[in-house]
This record gives sequence, structure tokens and C-alpha cells, in this order.
Amino acid sequence: MKNFIEEVTWRGMLHDVMPGTEEHLMEQMRVAYVGIDPTADSLHIGHLVGVMLLKHFQLAGHKPLALVGGATGMIGDPSGKSNERNLLDEATLRHNQEAIKGQLARFLDFTSAAPNAAELVNNYDWMKNFSFLDFIRDVGKHITVNYMMAKDSVKKRLSSEAAEGMSFTEFTYQLVQGYDFLHLYREKSCTLQMGGSDQWGNITTGTELVRRIASGKAYALTCPLITKADGTKFGKSEGGNIWLDSVRTSPYKFYQYWLNTSDVDAEKYIKIFTFLSKEEIEDLTVKHREAPHMRLLQKRLAEEITVMVHSADDLENAIKASNILFGNSTSDDLKQLDQATFLDVFDGVPQAEISRNEIEAGINIVDVLNEKTGFLKSNGEARRALTANSISVNREKVTEEFVLSSKDLINNQFVLLQSGKKNYFVVRVV
Repeated sequence: MKNFIEEVTWRGMLHDVMPGTEEHLMEQMRVAYVGIDPTADSLHIGHLVGVMLLKHFQLAGHKPLALVGGATGMIGDPSGKSNERNLLDEATLRHNQEAIKGQLARFLDFTSAAPNAAELVNNYDWMKNFSFLDFIRDVGKHITVNYMMAKDSVKKRLSSEAAEGMSFTEFTYQLVQGYDFLHLYREKSCTLQMGGSDQWGNITTGTELVRRIASGKAYALTCPLITKADGTKFGKSEGGNIWLDSVRTSPYKFYQYWLNTSDVDAEKYIKIFTFLSKEEIEDLTVKHREAPHMRLLQKRLAEEITVMVHSADDLENAIKASNILFGNSTSDDLKQLDQATFLDVFDGVPQAEISRNEIEAGINIVDVLNEKTGFLKSNGEARRALTANSISVNREKVTEEFVLSSKDLINNQFVLLQSGKKNYFVVRVV
């Protein structure tokens, strides 16, 4: 067996671990799980640390279980939250589960005949026929209210600082999660649960149930909650979560998120979110510190994780799209962008609409720059800019004689105007 604890420790992925876990894992192949609540039909990058833990666990020779919390997703975990979560119906949860499994398959081996092939389980499958009376009789009686009240996730919600109290539904969350561990211990020989550091209380409730009800020994391991050096929340952009689903977050925006990380964060993230070896990362880090302006760490991080989550083709397109703004791209490069990526690249750039009929008839460039779009303030300013050779249409310099027509459209819908190096304007044809 490879030493899993040693691997996640140097990568900065270990926050807390129950004594004896390392020895337990080195004895033979073990089974561990990470829980994911299916609140959407895509994972976001906040989920990735748990997924990477499962992958490293599998690479070390152990068997990972990804638990999609259909039952717990109907309740809502109080950990780290100030308000109760919106509850989901079964059809939505099942749809989300299938979508999440497809994403997990990019990381975990579910299909091989190896004894440590990953499995996807859903706690709704064993909770749906468990009556309330049976649950409080068979599970609830083994854990005292005093024990549950001592958990940080409960104490925070009951403190005077909390905006709202805590519902009984949420209070029972740790019992339901604890029972998951007991069930997987019995049915799948699972002896380890892993999760974020805010999950320690819920995980140890599970180890306690295994001890009290099954007279067994189970273990807990948590990873740090990922933060950003500037104090802003990891995994968020101005547009919200960074999702693994390409429809929710385009590969271009996904790539850009990692490319724009700070030097301090890049040194931390490349250990957590890639499978590069310790030697490769140390070598990259030395080179990066010698020439930080080259952003070697950020580029390698963005490349590795974009290919892992999306594909090599998506990475290539994201790099091309990035070069549109920051490199020496051509008109042909622009025309290769799909509509979604084009709009992502020029998100926030001023836009104006021109009718298709006008474009088909042809419009003089001076009229385009001023009257039709307002990009430049007057015909005189437009002519001076054209004379100075500072106006480009789709990255190609034009003169005052230029006429804009249908052949200039990108994706049959857009035209990119540029004045100087950094002033962009998008014409949308309607």
C-alpha cells in the first residue's frame, strides 16, 4: 500500500485525523467515503478537495465511495451556515445524482474490475424506508442530546450571534450522517469518513455510532477549508460559483479563474488540485519564484485542472480565447470561438446592436464607429483614428474606405471593434 496520510500531508490536504488512522490504512486495502449533497446538477470547485481526497485514496490502493446525500440533501447540513437550506424533491435529487456521477467519473475509476474500483452510493436508498419511530428507537437512543449539543456546528447555530435558531430537522442532521457511516461500515466494510474540517463533529458522531451499535472501530479525517490569501471566498467569482459543468461555467472562465490566482494561492493550490509529483511542484515553485512575472505556477495549475475537469481540446480553446485579449491573435482565431466563449471573453465590453439588413447592405466604417454604435464620439474622431491606423475590425487594421458587411461577422452575429490596444467594442447583429 502507498502511504495515503503521507501523501495528503505534504500536499496540505490534512487538517485533522483520528489517532491510529495511518496504521489502519497501511495494514490492507480499506474503504472510505466522502459525502456530497446533491443540491445542484453539477459539482463546483468547492467540492474538488473532497473528490481529490477520494482519488488519492484510490491511487494509494484503497477503495473510495462517493456518497451522494439524497436523504441528507432533503434536510440540509447546518455546518458553517446561518440559514436553513432549501429542500429538494426526489426527482430533482435523482437527476442531480446522475449528473454528479458523470463528473466524478472524470476523476475516479468506477468501471474497472479492480477490487478498489470506486462506487457511488445514495443514502436515500437506505433511509427512504426507515420510519421515524424505528430511527429514534434504533439509532437516536445511542447518542445523547448533550453529545449532540457539544458539536461546534450546533453551538454556532444556537449562539446569540446566529440570525435564526436551528430547526429540529437540522438538529437531526448529524444523526442521519452518523447512521450513513454505520450503514456503510456494515454493508461495505467502510472504516473511514473524510470531509472538510467543518464536518469533524458529524463524522465523529458516525464513529461513535459504529462503536456503540456495531462494537466496531471507525476513523475520521478532515481536510482544511480552502481559503484565498486576500480573504475572499475560494471558488467564487463575480458571477457566483465556479462550476465543473461547462454550461454553467465555460472552460474559458474556468481556466481564467485558476490563471488569475495569486502567487501565494498558486503555490498552495497546485499541490491540492493537481497530481503533479512533489519533485515537479518543488521545481516549478523555484522557477516561479525566480521569474514570478512568467506566472509559471498559475499556467501549469490552470492547464492541469482544465484538462482534468474538461478536456485537452477545451484547454486549447481556452488558451486561444485568452490570447484574443492578451496576445497576437488574428481574425481567424476570433472566428473559431463559439458564441458562449466569445461572450465570455468580451464580458463587460460595451455593446451596441445593428440590424442585419443594414449589415447586409454594407455600412461605412465611419458610420459604424460613431452614429451606429457610439464607440467614438464623432465622425471627426473616427476619421482621425482611422488615419492614425488605430482602428481594427476583428483584429485587422482598417482604413476609412472599409465597409462593414456580412462577411465580417463572427458566428454570423458579432463584430469586434478595437481602438488602440485596449479599447474594445462588440457589435451584435439582430
